[in-house]
Amino acid sequence: MTASQPDFRSPDFLRGHIRQTMAFYDPVATDPSGGMYHFFLDDGTVYDERTRHLVSATRFVVTHALLWQVTGEAPYRERMAHAVRFLRTAFLDPATGGYAWLIDWHQGRATVLDATRHCYGMAFVMLAYARAHEAGLPEARQWLAEAFDTAERHFWQPAAGLYADEATPAWVLSGYRGQNANMHACEALMAAFRATGEQRYLQRAEQLAHGVCQKQAALTQGRVGWIWEHFRSDWSLDWDYNRHDRTNIFRPWGFQIGHQTEWAKLLLQLDALAPADWHAPCARFLFDEALTVGWDAKHGGIYYGMAPDGSICDDGKYHWVQAESMAAAALLALHTGESRYGDWYDRIWAYCWQHFVDHEHGAWFRILDGRNLNHTREKSNAGKVDYHNMGACFDVLAALQWRGAGF
Repeated sequence: MTASQPDFRSPDFLRGHIRQTMAFYDPVATDPSGGMYHFFLDDGTVYDERTRHLVSATRFVVTHALLWQVTGEAPYRERMAHAVRFLRTAFLDPATGGYAWLIDWHQGRATVLDATRHCYGMAFVMLAYARAHEAGLPEARQWLAEAFDTAERHFWQPAAGLYADEATPAWVLSGYRGQNANMHACEALMAAFRATGEQRYLQRAEQLAHGVCQKQAALTQGRVGWIWEHFRSDWSLDWDYNRHDRTNIFRPWGFQIGHQTEWAKLLLQLDALAPADWHAPCARFLFDEALTVGWDAKHGGIYYGMAPDGSICDDGKYHWVQAESMAAAALLALHTGESRYGDWYDRIWAYCWQHFVDHEHGAWFRILDGRNLNHTREKSNAGKVDYHNMGACFDVLAALQWRGAGF
C-alpha cells in the first residue's frame, strides 16, 4: 500500500509524521507495571512482554520527550516520566552507577539477564536524561551529571581522547574499542549542553568528534577519511572484528554507510553550537563519499555496509540508514545552500515514503533486502522504537527553526 507524496520539506508534514509514527506505539507500548514494552510486530502486537533492553528503554524516553516538545500535549510528558522512572528503578545499579544491558521484567520485578556495562548504553542514558531535563524534568539534570561522571570515571581514555566500549559489572574493561559508542556519546553530550548550558559537555563532544572523524579516520588505509567501526585496545584498526557475523546489530563489520552520514549530521549540529573550520568540510566529505558508493541506483535506497575494497558487503536497506542520511542531507542543504543536497533529501524521503513507511499500520519497517522486500513481521525489536526516523524529522525541524528559512 502506498500513499501520495506530501511536501517532505514542510514543517507541518514533519510534525505530523512524528505524531503519526508515535501513534503506532501509543495504544500498546506502555506497561502499567513499569516502563514500556520493547518488541512489536508489524500490526502492533507485543510479541515479548518481559524482555527489556537498555537501548529501547532510553530511546522511549527520548521519543516521548521529543513528542512533548513538538506537541506540548501532557500525555507524552507523562509517558516520558513513566519511562524515566523505569530506567532508574529497573536498569540502574545505584551502588556502581552502572546500567544493566538486558533485563527480564516480570510481576513488577527486574531480573538482570546481562549486566555488561556498555558505553553505547551509557550514551543513551545521558541522552535520555538530557532530553527529559529539556522537556521539563528538573531532577534529570543531576541524573545526567551522575551518568556523565560514571562514563568519565570508567570509560574515558585520555591518551586516545575517546571512550572505551565495554566493561564487566565490576568495571574491568574489555579489549574492544569502537567508534559507535563515541558517536552516540557525542550526540548525547551535545543534547546535554543544549539542556544545561554546561560547557564541559560541549567540550567533550568536540573532543569525541575530532577523535573519531579526524584522528581515527586518518588510519583507514585506502579509504582515508572514512570512519571504520572496530579497534583494538590501543586504538589500532581491527579489520576482522565480526567479519563473519552479519547478525550483530550494534557491531557490524564493514564501513557503515549510515554512520558516515550520521556523523555528517552530528558535525553540522556541533558546528552550530561551537564552530570549527574542519566540521563542515568533513561533513560534506562523509556524506558525498557515502552516497556516491552507497546509493542503489537500480532499486533505490542506501546500502548498509561496504567492505574495505569498496564493494558492497551488505546490500540490505536499514531504516536508520535512510533516516540519518535524510537528516544529514537537509542540514547540508541548509548549511551550504546547494540544491543538490536538497535533491538528495527529497530522493531519500520519496524512497522511504514508498518502501519504509507502513501506511497501513504505522511506523517504519525495520529492514528490507536489496530489492526492497520485507522478510520479517518484526516492526520493532531491541533498540528500534522508531527513534532514528522520529529523531531525523525532529532534527530537520530544529535546523529549519534555527536557520529561519527553508531549503
